[in-house]
Amino acid sequence: MTNETIMTEAPTTISLEDVSQQKALICARAAIDKKAENVKVLGLTDVSSLTDYFLICSGISDRQVQAISDSISSTMESNGYELLSTEGYADGRWVLLDFGDVIVHIFLDALRDYYDLENLWANAPRLKIPSEFYGPAASRLN
Repeated sequence: MTNETIMTEAPTTISLEDVSQQKALICARAAIDKKAENVKVLGLTDVSSLTDYFLICSGISDRQVQAISDSISSTMESNGYELLSTEGYADGRWVLLDFGDVIVHIFLDALRDYYDLENLWANAPRLKIPSEFYGPAASRLN
């Protein structure tokens, strides 16, 4: 995506990259709220033209993967962001949510290791997820 700017209601401007980052962090918080494990946000703006951010996380069961997906979808919708496409929801093994500039991958734990997207995109910088997203029992920070 480009680094164009958009006007907000206030007299300041924010870049589209900042909006994309905000969307990625909203997704991360929604995933963490459903106890997603090993949540990672990869910044792809300088690495690929595919999207600006990947969010990658895991669930321990197909039901949890679906619950994480539902949480992210509803949170993004309530924040005014459109879900462009969903893949894999029925099986609950690897759900992909496409928000355009943010693509979310929710894996069943064993499949995440098999596909190893973090290694595939090893040159992509990691976005730090604020520790307050994890609450008081923040044992698995990024």
